[in-house]
Amino acid sequence: MLALAYGAAALRAVLSPEGAGAARPWREAARPLREVARLLTQRRRRTPLPDTTLMRAGIVTLPVVAALAGVVVPLGGEPVADLGVGVVWFNAMEVCGWAALWLTGWGANSVYPLVGGYRFLAQGIAYELPHMFALMAPALGAGSLRVGEIVAAQERVWFAVTMPVAFAVYLVSALAMAFWGPLGQPLGADVAGGVPAELSGPDRLVFLAGRYLLLTVAAAMAVPLFLGGGAGPLLPAWAWSPVKTAAVLALLVWARGRLPVVRVDRFLAFGWLALIPLALLQLLGVSVMVVAGG
Repeated sequence: MLALAYGAAALRAVLSPEGAGAARPWREAARPLREVARLLTQRRRRTPLPDTTLMRAGIVTLPVVAALAGVVVPLGGEPVADLGVGVVWFNAMEVCGWAALWLTGWGANSVYPLVGGYRFLAQGIAYELPHMFALMAPALGAGSLRVGEIVAAQERVWFAVTMPVAFAVYLVSALAMAFWGPLGQPLGADVAGGVPAELSGPDRLVFLAGRYLLLTVAAAMAVPLFLGGGAGPLLPAWAWSPVKTAAVLALLVWARGRLPVVRVDRFLAFGWLALIPLALLQLLGVSVMVVAGG
């Protein structure tokens, strides 16, 4: 997961406006390493009267919940924790990311991080229900909340083929849960960087690492839910899972530089008026297939 997260950061650097025309792309790919060294040696910036405990709790929580969400993701074989309610566990850990961003934005005692935190709460209201329904579709199709059994149910055909709407809704919600690309308003430039605006040094490094890890885990979960897990020709299962994860991750990173940023209020309307009805229709279709097949 960490290697894929670094790959996402390197790909973002290569695809950025500065790196797109670079003569040596490998130098741009090494930019995250230089940024790590810079942040590790940077002095922390202080704001007047911050709630340091809450802010640090939020900073640390982000990578922790991303790692905990990843324990139910099978990488070709068995997951770290093969929970009977793996889908619910993943969704619950992802929701804990709300608290991480809010605490970080609140604890800095600064206007711009607070606005970024409020933006993420509004964005969460917009994407969480469609995200939950998208997770329910493959669970309903497999008749189980265990991730391994969802993979086994795709032996004949991937759920991305039979549940394309749920797959598309999941990808949109993955962008939202990682506040990435077109749904990166919580870290918007118009609010000086939003939630991490006052973070510097190791604090900023941990926060950004948590964001990339959350994006990677979201991409990795799409593989067992919709892309058949480690199934594939020629390569073994342990190889197919990271290959598929890297493909989904590359798509999400690519979307960052190709799609315009969506205002939170407009995404809220889009989520409630379009994503939720589409996800519910997909659930209805899956229910009909399950009943007809049973």
